[in-house]
Amino acid sequence: MKADTIAEDVAGSHGPTDPAFAAQADKMFRELVLANEFPCLGAKAAIHSSLFNVRCFPEMASDQATADLAAGLLEFTITQRAAPSDYATFVAIFAGPQETSEAEFEQLLWTQLRALHSEDAPNFDWDPSVGSDPSDPHFSFSFGGQALYVIGMHANSSREARRFPWPVLVFNPHVQFERLRADGKWKRMQDSIRKRDLDLQGSINPMLNDFGERSEARQYSGRAVGENWQAPFKAEPGKCPFGH
Repeated sequence: MKADTIAEDVAGSHGPTDPAFAAQADKMFRELVLANEFPCLGAKAAIHSSLFNVRCFPEMASDQATADLAAGLLEFTITQRAAPSDYATFVAIFAGPQETSEAEFEQLLWTQLRALHSEDAPNFDWDPSVGSDPSDPHFSFSFGGQALYVIGMHANSSREARRFPWPVLVFNPHVQFERLRADGKWKRMQDSIRKRDLDLQGSINPMLNDFGERSEARQYSGRAVGENWQAPFKAEPGKCPFGH
């Protein structure tokens, strides 16, 4: 099955989000990332990349948002494969809900990821380079046959760097982290980011671990979770694998 054909089929006839909201949210997100105190150096580098995508969607986890996001995210993964970048980023900003607790946002995040996976599973297998079980230390979310690291942001996050007036999901291809590790750049960048986060917040995010140490699913929402926490997610078998 051709990936570009799937993208067209998924896109369908779903209408755009309100242009005024989209313009405001895009502007505010870029200002957040470019602020001097924002700790993520990767995001700062990504914002100047041609593969930095900010898209706005309706209510998070709604049917409309899921269909539109699935189409946009598939287009992003196809483009990223064709022209790999160390800083490719897809930012999904949702029109609501704007006021959620950390636990509510976490639930919403996994509801959205489950819905995305249901759209994806009939067409693509899970990226074989990562685990599909969220309890696996090598787990990463997969869409379009490509592993993606997910960062959740919302207005009431306990982490200052993850606060934004509207709910946000940021998707980064896992392969770019592997390239940075292979080039010897990742450790230096990671140390700088953690120092900047310490300066901003007074503490380092307790959920952060290196890939392979603990499941990255624990990091997605930004909420500090306990030892026995389990992600409310189970991967479905793919039916039409995309060749790598």
